[in-house]
Amino acid sequence: MRPKWIVGFVVILTAACVTQMPLQYKSAYDTAIHPIDESSGYQGGGNVEEGFDYIYYGDYIGSGYPAVLLLEEDYADSLAADGDFMKSRSGFRYNTFKDTNDVFVINGSCFKCHAGEVNGDMVLGVGDPYGDFTDKPGLAFKFAPMAIGRKLGKSSPEYRSFLDVWQFQKEVSPRIVTKDIGPNPAFRLEESCVAFRHPDDLTYTSEQQFPISGETPASAVPPLWHVAKKKTLYYNGMGRGDFAKLFMQASVLGIKDSTFARQVHSRFDDVVAWAASIEPPPYPEPIDEALSAVGREVFKENCSKCHGTYDTVHTYPNKILPLEKVGTDPYYALYFYEDSGLTGWYNQSWFAASPPMSALLPSLGYVAPPLDGIWATAPYLHNGSVPTLLTLLDSSLRPSYWERDTLSKAYNFDEIGLSYEVRDRKASRKKTTVYNTDRKGFGHQGHTFGDHLSTADRWALLEYLKTL
Repeated sequence: MRPKWIVGFVVILTAACVTQMPLQYKSAYDTAIHPIDESSGYQGGGNVEEGFDYIYYGDYIGSGYPAVLLLEEDYADSLAADGDFMKSRSGFRYNTFKDTNDVFVINGSCFKCHAGEVNGDMVLGVGDPYGDFTDKPGLAFKFAPMAIGRKLGKSSPEYRSFLDVWQFQKEVSPRIVTKDIGPNPAFRLEESCVAFRHPDDLTYTSEQQFPISGETPASAVPPLWHVAKKKTLYYNGMGRGDFAKLFMQASVLGIKDSTFARQVHSRFDDVVAWAASIEPPPYPEPIDEALSAVGREVFKENCSKCHGTYDTVHTYPNKILPLEKVGTDPYYALYFYEDSGLTGWYNQSWFAASPPMSALLPSLGYVAPPLDGIWATAPYLHNGSVPTLLTLLDSSLRPSYWERDTLSKAYNFDEIGLSYEVRDRKASRKKTTVYNTDRKGFGHQGHTFGDHLSTADRWALLEYLKTL
């Protein structure tokens, strides 16, 4: 078996893998809220089974860390013959595949972020509410090229494979550190990668394409099963056009160039089809049908105009609410509208320039999401600042400093959401497990639309939300 330091080092590296800029593209953003094109979004088609196989086993990240650092060399034949054997060694959050250097490599899969534990069950397609990006790169990270060069030999194809991913990892890892457990820095990961890629052919460049500054934008991870209803992606609705391209953006972590990107894209219509096919898990406890019927009427009167209807025929308006209307923390929306170099890079890159159309069009607002399976998608709001549905519907109950139960991960059936303990400000300064709503981008204000409800109507609404 490999020395423990190598195993630990590779796990740390794979776990790490997601400005002020002149807005030369601002003229394209002539309104704060861009009209949503009906041709945007999932249009049907694609092979669901092949989509799952690709997301579970595929090479869409392009490169990774040589598998020989974790696996015995005589496993190579087994790796080539049996994809499930790979999973038994690397786990479902990582894929093992052969890269362009003809070397078996390991890197994170989509399920590193898009799978989570809900009431004791692992659910594929839900965001991981316990994701931890708080670790800062240490000495092992700094001296990785030297250590792995000695281990593998600098002339080996395995070492070349390591360098393929390291050139991006060294830029990404220091920039995606979050201050507490839970928020996911996916867009900062993407920014850090594409800042060192030529936009036209996606090849690596040592010349940084745009500055990266500001607080790390991080958010809750939305469930993939909403894809079938959406015409836009991302909380601010900026992902427009071809969902297959938008879905494959994690590939910028390790693909070689736009030639390989086209190969990945050819498989991602199937991946989107798989995501659109997912059904949310049903609420596992008994539901008071009479109370739920009352809640349905409360929902229709107070929530359906933004979030849609969920009777025999579902409707969903794909509505973007302006910041001044929804009132939630504005940093995420403002960052991509005013500061991030990612949007300008993307809109002149291979992703936007090649068919089918794809673009990032930020809005000064947030999308009111579909609510299918909402009971299983805690924490709530775009930044994951609200632990339960009860505290979402009554803003006076929202804790300013709260700690999720990262050990038992028990479900909170009383308030519907995460189990948590209220903490004080002092605790938030010492523990990365405490969510601090005072931090820039992580406020729990806004979405006060349930505050006017009576206590009886609020509990009836909660009972109805369990059925969605």
